[in-house]
Amino acid sequence: MRVKNRARRRWRLAGAAGVALWMAVFIMCFHPSFVHAQTSPSAPAIPGVSVSVGGSGPTSVANTVKIVLLLTALTLAPAALILMTCFTRVIVVLSFVRNALSLQTSPPNQVLVGLALFITLFVMQPTLQQANTQALQPYLRGQISQTAAIERAEAPFKVFMAKQTRAQDLELFLAYRHETLTAEMERHPEAIAMSALVPAFTLSELQTAFQIGFMIYLPFLVIDLVVSTTLMSMGMMMLPPVMISLPFKVLLFVMVNGWYLVVKSLLAGYAS
Repeated sequence: MRVKNRARRRWRLAGAAGVALWMAVFIMCFHPSFVHAQTSPSAPAIPGVSVSVGGSGPTSVANTVKIVLLLTALTLAPAALILMTCFTRVIVVLSFVRNALSLQTSPPNQVLVGLALFITLFVMQPTLQQANTQALQPYLRGQISQTAAIERAEAPFKVFMAKQTRAQDLELFLAYRHETLTAEMERHPEAIAMSALVPAFTLSELQTAFQIGFMIYLPFLVIDLVVSTTLMSMGMMMLPPVMISLPFKVLLFVMVNGWYLVVKSLLAGYAS
């Protein structure tokens, strides 16, 4: 009983101390002298940032609208990176490799995405350099307008995407616009609209990536079948075949230098 009474007294004292502490903080925050000290001119000013959008004339308003549209377009940059470059094929093939090896988190997603980004930059470097030379630099020097810069920047990307796009996929989207794939479009991809070329290019990239993934899966599928058949013949029904086949698949992949072969096949697919 004495122990319980002591514990109760301690809890009461702790509660009283907590209430006293909160009352002190409340008084300090709302006391007139404290508020005056915080708002006095001698107190250090807190830096602030203000952003205003507007203008006094039509020209300034138009420039403001252009800036807002540019900021909105920047939010679509990841989609452009994924759909207008070789990033889609690379990341899908690398994911197939990891799944074929029956590895869930090795290599991790950050490593695969980082490798895919650098391979994309390596493959797209001539296209990006051409767009920089023809569109970005003249626009920064004030030699061409913004509309002309966008048109010039689209041209190298259209040429790159047209080389990797199947005619069947492109005709699919052109047919819904009541257009046909002419010989002029094949010779000059700049005449193809981006709204039709981008989804057609994405479909072609997915088709190619799945074809490569199927070829990657075949040797590892044979290993899984051999291991499963061997375990069943030995009567080891309860032993998961993945535990036995995983080391053999990793060993085979390392012996043939698998990552080198995969990246080599990806780069060879974009060789001009």
